[in-house]
Amino acid sequence: MYYTVLVYIIQYDTKDGIKVEIFINNHASIPIYEQISSQIKSMVISGELAAGEALPSIRGLARSLHISVLTVQKAYDELQADGFIETTAGKGCFVSAQNQDFYLEEQQKKIENHFTEAIEIAKVSGIKLDKLQSLLALLYEEE
Repeated sequence: MYYTVLVYIIQYDTKDGIKVEIFINNHASIPIYEQISSQIKSMVISGELAAGEALPSIRGLARSLHISVLTVQKAYDELQADGFIETTAGKGCFVSAQNQDFYLEEQQKKIENHFTEAIEIAKVSGIKLDKLQSLLALLYEEE
């Protein structure tokens, strides 16, 4: 059995002349709106997209990626809810000036909660700290 996997790439230039690429894969296990939002989040966190940078319009991005406007709208809504972008009626969507530190703090809290759960399981199971650390290092390097 053969599958056709469609991968779309859009490339656009920021106001600073930086080329930005967004990739989507229609056969990935991750929904398309999450593929878009996670890539934009990564670009904001890494500094590839600076505060005030304009994002492609919702309709323009949807057209370029050959996907529904509603899918891009959902990605942009998620980005706005997480504080990564701001939307100005009639002007478009722009990278927010605020939230890299806030987002990283929220992610760290989530990680701490997962670590706390893992530590409790390890203690109950008699797994020592050095074994837990080596397992974490192995899993981290695996990705």
